[in-house]
Amino acid sequence: MASVMGLLEARETAAQVRVEELREEAERVLAELAKAEAVLERRAIARLELAEALSGPESEADHPPESVPAVAEAPVAGSVVPHWRVGLTMEVLAPDYQRLVGVLEAEAEAEAEAEAEAEAGPGPGCGRGSWPGGWAWSRCRRRPRGCGRR
Repeated sequence: MASVMGLLEARETAAQVRVEELREEAERVLAELAKAEAVLERRAIARLELAEALSGPESEADHPPESVPAVAEAPVAGSVVPHWRVGLTMEVLAPDYQRLVGVLEAEAEAEAEAEAEAEAGPGPGCGRGSWPGGWAWSRCRRRPRGCGRR
């Protein structure tokens, strides 16, 4: 029985070694891919910059961009966000990035509303007649600079 167990342990050890080798190779390939994508992006930018410089002193606002990237399908590990140009919309971003931008915009709107509400002054019930646990108390607690209670 010990020899069968020893054989299984040897096979498991060999499989673990192979998995580690493949992981190291995958990490190396991903790092090389990221470098190649960066080189490609720099060369594409250089080509666009050269074409723009050779075209003359025309304003960017007068002409739409020459090429707008296609709508992204899904984020890719190390995916590059294009530089902003006139005519670009959020559709050039991967769907996950679009959702992140949406969340940030929603948070900015909520914060602006909270600031406007705080600047309006204390709401009803922030005076002496409010009691802990009541509606007026909770409304008073939501005001960052409303009344003295929190």
